[in-house]
Amino acid sequence: MRLAVNIDHIATVRNARGEQDPDPVAAALLAEQCGAAGIVCHLREDRRHIKDDDLARLRKAITTKLDLEMAMTDELQQIALKTKPELITLVPEKREELTTEGGFDIDRHFKGLLAFIKPFKPAGIEVSLFIEPEKKAIDLSAEAGATMVELHTGLYAQKQGGEQKLELERIRKAAIYAKSIGLKVVAGHGLNYLNIAPFRKLTEIEEVSIGHAIIARAVFTGLDEAVREMLRIIR
Repeated sequence: MRLAVNIDHIATVRNARGEQDPDPVAAALLAEQCGAAGIVCHLREDRRHIKDDDLARLRKAITTKLDLEMAMTDELQQIALKTKPELITLVPEKREELTTEGGFDIDRHFKGLLAFIKPFKPAGIEVSLFIEPEKKAIDLSAEAGATMVELHTGLYAQKQGGEQKLELERIRKAAIYAKSIGLKVVAGHGLNYLNIAPFRKLTEIEEVSIGHAIIARAVFTGLDEAVREMLRIIR
């Protein structure tokens, strides 16, 4: 299983003082050196953490894979086509939320999604949808032209005991189904050092995307050790 590291909250800390440090690009390069298979950043419409300049510098610096999380807007579509990350992940976005809440409402936005995704394939940019682990959402993702789905693990992260096991089983079944129809499968949201271990058994999931937990651990251990510790667990 691979690890993609989300560096948004390095930018959050930097922006708290309106200065230059810590630099999310430096964090991304260190995460790569420590074994991360990719770097994730979310360019929000309100630019609350990652800024346009960060994205441009990340594109020049990243040597593994750059995954740009973004809302389905015309502005961000043009930015993505200009920047050319290896991957875009379409996520729902509300200005009042602290973090992404739930999967992309693909049923509601399906018609617009078809046209939105279309320019990315000839540009050589892979498209993933951040969705709930449900069959209908998986089917619509494939029909819309996505080649990958990121299964939302937020509900799993909130549960405990038997309820958490049930949610893990729902994720497992969704991953098996998505893989069976030709989609690549990754997962993320709320995963941390305490709840990630069971995902080692979900062999259909190729990669997990983790940000907040790693950055929080890095405050105490340093980013290099925080990344390496997560890799030791998932491997």
